[in-house]
Amino acid sequence: MQREHLASRLGFILLSAGCAIGIGNVWKFPWMAGKYGGGIFVLIYLFFLLILGVPVMTMEFAMGRAAQKSPVHLYQVLEKKGQKWHWHGIVCLLGNIILMMFYTTVSGWMLQYFVNTATGAFVGLDAAGVEGKFAAMLGNPASMTVYMGFIVVSGFAIISQGVQKGLERVTKFMMMALIVLMLALAANSIFLKGGKEGLKFYLLPDLQRAKEIGFVNVCVGAMNQAFFTLSLGIGAMAIFGSYIGKDHALLGESVRVSCLDTLVAMCSGLIIFPACFAYGVDVNAGPALIFITLPNVFNHLPLGRFWGSLFFVFMTFAAYSTVLAVFENIVSCIQDLTGWNRKKTCLICCIGIFLLSLPCILGYNILSSFHPIAGRDVLDSEDFLVSTLLLPMGSLLFVIFCTTRYGWGWEKFMAEANEGQGLKLAKWMRPYMTYVLPVIVAVILVLGLYTFFAA
Repeated sequence: MQREHLASRLGFILLSAGCAIGIGNVWKFPWMAGKYGGGIFVLIYLFFLLILGVPVMTMEFAMGRAAQKSPVHLYQVLEKKGQKWHWHGIVCLLGNIILMMFYTTVSGWMLQYFVNTATGAFVGLDAAGVEGKFAAMLGNPASMTVYMGFIVVSGFAIISQGVQKGLERVTKFMMMALIVLMLALAANSIFLKGGKEGLKFYLLPDLQRAKEIGFVNVCVGAMNQAFFTLSLGIGAMAIFGSYIGKDHALLGESVRVSCLDTLVAMCSGLIIFPACFAYGVDVNAGPALIFITLPNVFNHLPLGRFWGSLFFVFMTFAAYSTVLAVFENIVSCIQDLTGWNRKKTCLICCIGIFLLSLPCILGYNILSSFHPIAGRDVLDSEDFLVSTLLLPMGSLLFVIFCTTRYGWGWEKFMAEANEGQGLKLAKWMRPYMTYVLPVIVAVILVLGLYTFFAA
């Protein structure tokens, strides 16, 4: 069967960035920057993004482009006879499925918050009232199921139209709209009275804050965020590598995708911090910042209902771009395994993901006493499996496979990555990527496991 390719390089960059850009960018990055010393955290984050995220992304792209297969079959093309690397392909598929078991629910929250903001459900409420709305949403499995179902059904309906006509066309529009929304929201926040203090808090290095947290903790936080922001380790990027031609070298493409991902993360802080400072709202609210703090901020803003609605459209697009990218990965993998056509695969996957997403929804109400892993609820347990376990473990396997003689090997990886025009890998990078990079990824894996079970 002829493999469909993307129609343009722009489509590839926006799709890859759309997969990387998610709730972690627009939710986690700003409050981590606020907590860990503002500009100091940002600089360390950029350093780790360059030495950690970009190389692993280049490897995923190269493996996908060389094999022209989904993650479940790419190892069979690249590995030596008798090797067992291909078992990781099945783990990649499971990682994508588990990710969607909770990500579809959180995407549904974003959509529900857009509807609530647009219809005025938060108007006149104080912080306690907004918090009550969030608690009421979590306690209502029926409404959460409707919004999650809309995300799942519409997502697979788009994927069923094909790579170019469905995924690429919709993602291009959505990513362009996301960038426009982001710039408009950032401009509005920056010019608020009192917003300058928020910009200083966010962008200027604060040595005192970093010292209080501990410089090692700041570095570890930045390293983790740089790693997890790009969704590396479960083949989410490899699939887009399989959809592009060989006109451009892959290191440069990885840098472009990482820059776009970082732009969105940075701009999220430009939206959030000036608004919080303008109205004296706690910027260290952590995860509650999005669902409890910000609706209260929008209640105080001139045209707050309008700006709040735009913000949650922005959030929904950020989440939905990841959903579409991962749905495509799942569908491609299932097609490779079964030989089914795209529409049949999408229908079966749609039903499967919908049913598998229900435990996450019920974990906040009917199954609230169910704590599968280390006393955590369903969403946190599923997030642990993907974020703490499968992403770093998968990335470690990709690095070893691409750089050592036990896998694909450095020479073949470098030849594939450097084919085409643009920024290329250099020979001097080999010792770092072979011996240092896997150690850094292994440290992230061990630290993540220790932090999760020690908490």
